[in-house]
Amino acid sequence: MTQTPTSQVPQAQVSQAQTQARFAVPAKHPMVTVLGSGDRLLRVIEDAFPATDIHVRGNEISATGDPAEVALVQRLFDEMMLVLRTGQPMTEDAVERSIAMLRTQDDGAGGQSETPAQVLTQNILSNRGRTIRPKTLNQKRYVDAIDEHTVVFGIGPAGTGKTYLAMAKAVQALQSKQVNRIILTRPAVEAGERLGFLPGTLYEKIDPYLRPLYDALHDMLDPDSIPRLMAAGTIEVAPLAYMRGRTLNDAFIILDEAQNTNPEQMKMFLTRLGFDSKIVITGDVTQVDLPGGTKSGLRQVQEILDGVEDVHFARLNSTDVVRHRLVGRIVDAYDRYDETTGHRDGGR
Repeated sequence: MTQTPTSQVPQAQVSQAQTQARFAVPAKHPMVTVLGSGDRLLRVIEDAFPATDIHVRGNEISATGDPAEVALVQRLFDEMMLVLRTGQPMTEDAVERSIAMLRTQDDGAGGQSETPAQVLTQNILSNRGRTIRPKTLNQKRYVDAIDEHTVVFGIGPAGTGKTYLAMAKAVQALQSKQVNRIILTRPAVEAGERLGFLPGTLYEKIDPYLRPLYDALHDMLDPDSIPRLMAAGTIEVAPLAYMRGRTLNDAFIILDEAQNTNPEQMKMFLTRLGFDSKIVITGDVTQVDLPGGTKSGLRQVQEILDGVEDVHFARLNSTDVVRHRLVGRIVDAYDRYDETTGHRDGGR
C-alpha cells in the first residue's frame, strides 16, 4: 500500500530541541472520526505522547515536541487517514495498536515492513455486517503464513486469535472452493474434570471440549446453515482420537489446544495430511493440561520440524491479545511471576 500523507504545512523549527508540524485533515473525514466521540481517540494519542503538545483547531492538527515523537504523531495521523479512507472506523484499540506498531517499526524491531493501515484493513471474512481481520502485526503475519504454507503452527497465549483467525481462513477457503471441507479437532484432555463422571453419552461427554469451536463457527457462518453443513460432512467437529487411520484430502484441518497432545498424537495427526489440504495447529505451550510427566507434543514438534520446508511456526505474544485490554496485562503479569519464581505451569 502506498502511503499518501495528509495535507501538510511545512514544518517550522520551534527550538533547537523541538520541532513543530501542522497537518490538515481532509474535509471528507469529519473530525469526530479522527478525534473520536468526546475526543476519546485524541486522549489516547495524548497519553501515548505525553511530552508532545498536540493542538486541534478546525480541521488542522499541530504537534510540537521532540522531532522523533512529532514525526511519529504525524505518521500516526497519516495511517489513520488511510484506514478511514477504506470506510473502516478508528477505535481506541486500533489507535493504541497503530502506535505500538509504529514504535516497533521506528525501533527497527522484528524487521517490520507492514504499516498499521495494511494490518488493520486486511479483511479475511465478512458475515452479517461483521468483518474479521487481523488486529496486530503478528496476527497479519500469521494469516499470511496460512496462505503461503501447507502446515502452520500458531503458538501463543490465550486471546491472541490463534484459533479464531485460523477458522476464519478455513471458512474463507471453503467459500472460495479452495477446499471441499473443514475439519476441526481438539484433544479431549481432562482438565480438572473426569470424563467418566460427566453425564450423557460419549458424544455428550466430549461436547464441552468442542464447544469453543462451535461458538466460533456461529460467528462466521449463518447459524441455520451449520447443521446442514455438518450433516453433509462439509464441516466436521470431532475429538482428535477420531482422526486416527484417516487420510484427509482436499480439506482445511485445524487442531486446537495442541499443547494437550502427546508426541505420538501429534505425529499421528500430522501424518493425516492428504493432497490439496492445509493444516493449522494452534496452542499455548504455557497451558499444558496433560498428566504429570507426559511431554507435550506441541513443545517437542518445534524441535523436530524446525527448518522443514513448507512448515511455518507463527509465534504470538501478549501484545497480540485481542480480548479485553486487561487480558494482555494478566498474561504479562503471569510471565513476570514465572520468570521471578521459576514456576512454569506446575513444571510441565
